[in-house]
Amino acid sequence: MDEFALDARVGFAIIVVFGLAWITFGWFLGRKTTTHEEFALAGRNVGFAFASATAMATWVTSNTTLVAPELTFQFGLWGMVGYSFAALGLILFAPISARIKTLLPNGYTSGDFIRLRFGFTAWCFFMVISFVYALGWLVSLGMAGGILLQALSGLDYHIGMSAILFICVLYTLFGGLRAVIATDFIQALIIITGVVLVAVLLLTNVGMPEIHQNLADHHPRLLDLLFPAAIMFLFNNIFFGLGEIFHSNVWWSRALAFKQKVAFRAFLTGGLLWLPIPIVTGFVALAAPQLGIFPSSPDMVGPTVAAAVLGTAGAVVVFIVVFSALASSLDSLLAATSDLLTRDIYHKHLNRKANDKTLFRANRIAIAGLGVVTWILCLPQITTLAALLNFTGAFVASTIWPIVVGLYQPRLEGKYAAGAMAAGTLCGLAGYFLIGFYVAALTACLVSAVITAIGVYMSKNHFDWDLLNEKEHTE
Repeated sequence: MDEFALDARVGFAIIVVFGLAWITFGWFLGRKTTTHEEFALAGRNVGFAFASATAMATWVTSNTTLVAPELTFQFGLWGMVGYSFAALGLILFAPISARIKTLLPNGYTSGDFIRLRFGFTAWCFFMVISFVYALGWLVSLGMAGGILLQALSGLDYHIGMSAILFICVLYTLFGGLRAVIATDFIQALIIITGVVLVAVLLLTNVGMPEIHQNLADHHPRLLDLLFPAAIMFLFNNIFFGLGEIFHSNVWWSRALAFKQKVAFRAFLTGGLLWLPIPIVTGFVALAAPQLGIFPSSPDMVGPTVAAAVLGTAGAVVVFIVVFSALASSLDSLLAATSDLLTRDIYHKHLNRKANDKTLFRANRIAIAGLGVVTWILCLPQITTLAALLNFTGAFVASTIWPIVVGLYQPRLEGKYAAGAMAAGTLCGLAGYFLIGFYVAALTACLVSAVITAIGVYMSKNHFDWDLLNEKEHTE
């Protein structure tokens, strides 16, 4: 009997077909891109349908499709329910995105805000946090491509990892953010349709009573709503999700690219659409014990269970859904991180006189370079997806309060914002290594909140919001 749900040739064929489709589409859209602003921010004119789709699809990542089942496998009900609480990040970012659009009409990146609002020192801390998170997320997405292909078809991990990176780098190079958002729209439709189909097929073939009975008899902790580690994970994940979205240029670039009155509605709609997806993908893992599936690596539990229950047809659906989810996040992260490298480092500190053509070329070089660095870091597959992602939680959660307070409260000075991010990150990392990954973001957020509150109380200066309206100078 074949160990894998898909023939290796079928899995590879799906990658080739979808890869060619995305690359061709990116090239077609890229023909209309003539300026750097169009490449980086899609002309700042994205409408509601595409805006909502890209918000939802970008947040459906390897986390949602592979890590949610892994965490459900480890923490039970709180694993999938707690993960769904990450939707709060998108929902609460809705009013923040409108504020960003108002305060930074000429802004390009989240780094612009930190530099103008808090100064150079806070900007340095923020950029370190941003790049640690970006690389962690990029590596997790590349790893997920390899894990997916290996779990379903037996193809070598390095083939799937290399394929997903090559495809996303290429079509992002061609079309920039316009190609990213357009492909996200299609990928969002695929993800929603596929997830609903998998859930229906799983309930039809296995059944809820059988799954519940097996868990109650043999794995009662997975149903325990008072499972201490799971409760800690629940609150940790809320702050991790908030930190991911509030600080990341992936979401700031979208806020700046959406039309003025679209951002609020788009992020709110995207969050509500995303909310049930981790519950559906996480539920798949609860069937693993009944089926006798205990994968060597917990991040393979989702696709392995789905393939075992649903057969070849179901495995194809799962493959396409996860592949689309990975692509919809990887392209967004490549584009947004390359913008930080191009605008915040190259243009603001290395070549302030760079013209539009030079920035356009630098942005594409940054995308290609990020692809190569990510590929190298993915080669060893040094840890599981959940462990890698939650390591970055200590970094990103420390930015929540400085950013939110900085957007609305003029009294917070840069030295306190810098201190909040630095101390929060260090304490979060201490919690990660001394206690566990499920307290890293929570610890970082609490420490950062205390320092930010002290900063608001102690600061004497009132920031002039007009200073954020920085004029762009390119020759």
